[in-house]
Parts: sequence; structure tokens; C-alpha cells
Amino acid sequence: MDLNTLTLSELKKLHTEVTKAIDNYEDRKKKAARSELEAKAKEMGFSLAELVGDAYKETKRRPVAAKYRNPKDSSLTWTGRGRKPKWVAEALSAGKTLSDLAI
Repeated sequence: MDLNTLTLSELKKLHTEVTKAIDNYEDRKKKAARSELEAKAKEMGFSLAELVGDAYKETKRRPVAAKYRNPKDSSLTWTGRGRKPKWVAEALSAGKTLSDLAI
């Protein structure tokens, strides 16, 4: 196949098909590996879950408690993480410090 003779739409379609093929290939390989591991674990008298436990569980982040509160509107809080809310930036530019806004 000579890629230089293909149109842009044909190249994009080919790209999409190749991406799908790669994803399918990886999925098939993972399933085969998992099956092989499950069979080996069963042969030894265990389940795969017993051997790996919760090692592959995703951990979720817990919510962080708010550290700062808007003195004008106590319903507006900020944890101190991420981008500063507008009310924090305004308070800081007005001369307040973060310790003034602390809960």
C-alpha cells in the first residue's frame, strides 16, 4: 500500500481503523494473559482474585475538607488546592491574607 497516493479522508479512515485494530489487539492479549493466569492459579488450587487480592483496585481520592471561607458569604469555601476562586483572589488583592480567610 502506497500511503502517498491516498487522499486525506482515506488516510484519516485508515488511521481510525489502525487505532481500533491496535486497541482490539491489546484487549485480546490481556484477555489471553488473564485466562492463562486464572488457569495456572486454578491448577494450584487458588483463584486469581485470592492471589492478587485488591492489588488492582483503583483507589479513589477522598474529598478534602475546606480550609478557607469567604467572610462575606460563608457558603463559599475553598480547600486550598487547585486554582484560587475569584473571591480568594479579590480578598488577597484587597490586602487580606490566606490566614484571614482560614476556617
